[in-house]
Amino acid sequence: MTDFETLIPVIGVVTDIRKDTPDVKTFRVVTREGQKPFIHKPGQCAMVSIPGVGEAMFSITSSPTNKEFLEFSIKKCGCLTTWLHAMEVGQEVTVRGPYGNPFPVETEFKGKDMLFIAGGIGLAPLRSVINYIRDNRANYGKVDIVYGSRSMDDLVDFNEIKTEWMNEPDFNVHLTIDRPQPEWDGHVGFVPAFVEELGFDTNKTAVLCGPPIMIKFTLASLIKLGFDKTQVYTTLELRMKCGVGKCGRCNVGDKYVCKDGPVFRCDQLDELPNEY
Repeated sequence: MTDFETLIPVIGVVTDIRKDTPDVKTFRVVTREGQKPFIHKPGQCAMVSIPGVGEAMFSITSSPTNKEFLEFSIKKCGCLTTWLHAMEVGQEVTVRGPYGNPFPVETEFKGKDMLFIAGGIGLAPLRSVINYIRDNRANYGKVDIVYGSRSMDDLVDFNEIKTEWMNEPDFNVHLTIDRPQPEWDGHVGFVPAFVEELGFDTNKTAVLCGPPIMIKFTLASLIKLGFDKTQVYTTLELRMKCGVGKCGRCNVGDKYVCKDGPVFRCDQLDELPNEY
């Protein structure tokens, strides 16, 4: 798909809305004809808009192997997202994309054992990659997923994690929450310390996504365990605005997050100025 084609909005119909947490909903979108709006790759994003209200960039959380619809997991945190959270099934939005470079699932990840580490809504961009691996299971090794949130109620996709990911062969899911809860009998503590406690072997390729402070300290934990930054990938799509390198909103040093990312290997982040 050319840059010009990605600029043209497609009218989408919301066919399903799932409430994941108190402030996160997942929206399923198809065209008016009932088709998937466009083809994407794991890690890519799209612009979602309510005309007259605004538009913003969101990760596509459904896997490219799903040929029927796009899904977006969206946290309520501003004007547009408040309008989206007030929507009902059957209402329309516009979507355009896909934007950004994807995770290298067919090159660098292929044949590797994978370690996914997410915090809060940071699981949303990784869900596309994890389910892509599930649907192409023979091409990848063992998968470990470390996921943490503020509380049990804030765990995004918790039902899918429990009923599907935890039952997948050679998948190990490690959940943690920040503070104890009476109904929670799992691990309690922050993600970076949990990663160190789990003590993973360094024969894995790691993928991080979450708040910047979590990424910073989790990367330090991985390095302490013996990982090299060339083994670790992350995504920076929160900086993206137009998606095609024209507005300059995501410019960091000599890089444009939308054109050179949003997926970066962590050694590449060392080349960016400290402003990031």
